[in-house]
Formats: sequence, structure tokens, C-alpha cells
Amino acid sequence: MRYGTKAVWVGNEPDYTGAVVPPIYMVSTFRQTDPEIKDKYVYTRLGNPTIERLERKIAALEEGKYAIATSSGMAAIDTVLRLLKPGDEIITMETLYATTINLMKTTYAQYGVKVKFIDLTKTENLVGNISRETRMIYFETPTNPLLKIVDIEEVCKIVKDENSEAIVVVDNTFASPYNQRPLTLGADIVVHSTTKYIGGHSDIIGGAIITNNEEIYKKLRANITSSGGVPSPFDAWLILRSIRTFHVRMERHNYNAMRIAQYLSGKEDVEKTYYPGLKNHEGYEIAKKQMKTPYGSEGYGGMISFQLKADIKGVRKFLKSLKIIALAVSLGGTESLIVHPASMPPYKPLTMEEKERMGIWDNLIRFSVGIEDVEDLIEDLETAFKEMKK
Repeated sequence: MRYGTKAVWVGNEPDYTGAVVPPIYMVSTFRQTDPEIKDKYVYTRLGNPTIERLERKIAALEEGKYAIATSSGMAAIDTVLRLLKPGDEIITMETLYATTINLMKTTYAQYGVKVKFIDLTKTENLVGNISRETRMIYFETPTNPLLKIVDIEEVCKIVKDENSEAIVVVDNTFASPYNQRPLTLGADIVVHSTTKYIGGHSDIIGGAIITNNEEIYKKLRANITSSGGVPSPFDAWLILRSIRTFHVRMERHNYNAMRIAQYLSGKEDVEKTYYPGLKNHEGYEIAKKQMKTPYGSEGYGGMISFQLKADIKGVRKFLKSLKIIALAVSLGGTESLIVHPASMPPYKPLTMEEKERMGIWDNLIRFSVGIEDVEDLIEDLETAFKEMKK
């Protein structure tokens, strides 16, 4: 099956009734036929037919063998980090989702896991920084919120040459599996917040982990079974429903974002536009190589960041003047969402020094471009620019 057909049918095969939309198994426990428990399903934390359908569909989207659905994106990340033990080292970037950094620097650091931050956009930085203690290299590409690009294939080659026991983990949330499939480039594990593009309707919280390695999969499954971070069957069903239109939605996200990135890059009120599909983006050539739709075309996603030529007062005026584009955290929904990272979660609690080191300036705006008519979005932005200068 081709990609769009898999998005519609994998995990949605009719059950014994012939229903083209399989029912939700909203159940916590399953009646057993034998006290020795030989039946497949016992308790939903251990396995549920609806959740299993979702896992098969997500594995198909990422071209992976195994997938685990989790209750949130952070539950997915935490489940992966549980592979580490005291004394292990994780190499990562400081330009990550702030909550991920906090999880590494606080929770896991106190358990003896070492965290080393280096700039992975320059893959040569890995050489000499990987030691016998290095057990994981973790990064996003594109990164949140500056859309920096990391060469997945090159990182994987260097890591395997330096320390074959280290595993490479890629957070693929910003790109989505429609535009980028890291397992095919050599990554060991892919994580997602399915709240974002995979769910795509801003009505669920969820996460996923995908791998081709059976040994890693078994460890991850044991971790999630013990920690309990599984989704509800209803949330799993909602994501199954959403993925049926995933490939169609992503095409519009890609198209709208490119149009708006080009518009913003030509505005005199914009200091800088960050979008990997623009030829002046520092990671454009790498993005062009690894960000491909299943049909071979370039796909750079629906996320844009830009800096206004304005002080904080002007930035707030701009954001408050938007009528269609919603001022709200999160991303990847059908509706356009915009945030001011410096003053909104999860970056708000950081010190000014930490924000500046991460590139979270007061004039930076992150824009999750939705699937509305792009002309309406551009008109909304144009109105806000005019109001900002009054």
C-alpha cells in the first residue's frame, strides 16, 4: 500500500461485524477463560485492541516495525530516557523543547545520568565528544522553536563509528512522519507528541515511540507497562480517526507554511524568518536532503518562527491584533496557532540569560500554520502588522 492508503486503512481494518470504523474497546479489564491467564488481553495497561490498532498505524507511518502509544509526548520521552542508568551519558542540544531539557537536567541528572549539551547542527562536534559512557544521542530536527536542522544520517554514522552501543533518538514531532522518517536514515528510536500533527485536531493529548530494534522495543514496552503512561482507548480511537486524513492535512500545512514563510521573509517589519524550506535558511540543504514526503516531493512542515522589528510592546500589540490566528500554546492542529515563547509556557520560567542562550528573544514569535485558506491567514497577519505600527 502507498502512504495515503496506509494512513486510511492500517489499523482500521473491519472487525467481525464488518464496521469500516472499528469500535472503541472502552474497557479496563478482560474476562479470562483460564485462571492461568492464557488470553491475549488481560488489562488495558498491558494491552488493548484499540491502542494496538493505533500502534500498528503509527509504525506504518514511520516505516517502523514496532510502535508504542503513550499518554503524552512527555510520557514517550520519559519512557525512552528510562533506558538509561546511573553513570550513563546523554548527548543532546540546548535548543530543545524546554520541558524535555528540564526532564533531563533535573529528574534524570539527580539519578546520576550525565547530560552533555553540544551543537549537533555541526555534526563534527560529535567527534571526540562521544565516550564509553555515552548511551544516547537525543535531538529534534527541526528544533523547537528556532527550526534548526540536524543531519540525521550523518549523526547516525558518526555515533556508530564512535560508540556502537549508543542509540540515536530523534524527536520527529515538528517534521511529522509525512515529511521525515528518521528510522530510514539510521535512527534507533523516533518519538512523537501525537497531540500535534498526527492527532492534528487539538482535542487529545498523546505520544508515541517507534523503533525497528526488537530488543529496544521489549525494554520500552516493559518501561511503559511498569510506569503506566498508556493512553485511554478513547484517545487512541480519536487519533486513529485523525490519521485517516493525515496525508491530506500535511500537504496543506506544507503549502500554507511555504507561502507564509515567503511572505514574512519579504516584510520590512520582520527582522528574520526561520523556515527550513527557505533557501537562505542555514539548514536548507540538509532539510532538502532528508525532509521528503512519501511521494518524493520536498516537505518542510507547518512550523515557522520569525523575529519582529519591534520591542516587547509592539510584539504584544501585533499578537493581540490577530483575529483568525489564535494566540495559544501547542501546534500541529488544523487551526493556526501563534505563541510568544519568551512570555508563554514552557519557556516563561527560564531566566533571561537562559532564554537568550537558547535564542528565545523578546521579539521572537512561533507560528503553527494551519490548513485554513492561506489568503485569509496572510490578510490577518497584514492587519496585525498595520496595527503594530499605529
